[in-house]
Amino acid sequence: MGSKGLTKKMRLAKAARKIKRIPAFVIIRTRRRVSFNRRKRDWRTDKLRIAD
Repeated sequence: MGSKGLTKKMRLAKAARKIKRIPAFVIIRTRRRVSFNRRKRDWRTDKLRIAD
């Protein structure tokens, strides 16, 4: 990642934080109303469109 610019790194890091699964305690606390991450992205099919 050394050759990438700072802004691109920051956007990739933000996207990496977003795709995590929802913790189990959230599913329990909301009584399964919130059971999955709606923003989940597949690395192969859904591209980020980050220009550099």
